[in-house]
Amino acid sequence: MTVTAYVLIQTEVGKAVSVAETVRAINGVLSADDVTGPYDVIVKTEAGSLDELGKLVVSQIHNVDGITRTYTCPVVNL
Repeated sequence: MTVTAYVLIQTEVGKAVSVAETVRAINGVLSADDVTGPYDVIVKTEAGSLDELGKLVVSQIHNVDGITRTYTCPVVNL
């Protein structure tokens, strides 16, 4: 079963474009878009399990220079 999630990212001022470009290159990231509002970048991800999703966010996305905070929203199929 595949787990899809949206990762909402806040960045340092002026870093949104470079963060989105860097995150797009990470395996498991389907898209990364610059947005306006309380978050600067919204990322759509896909992983094989919830544990793999956690590893993707914590060990790869969090390591991108310029990110100050993330909020991960797994997709649920009701």
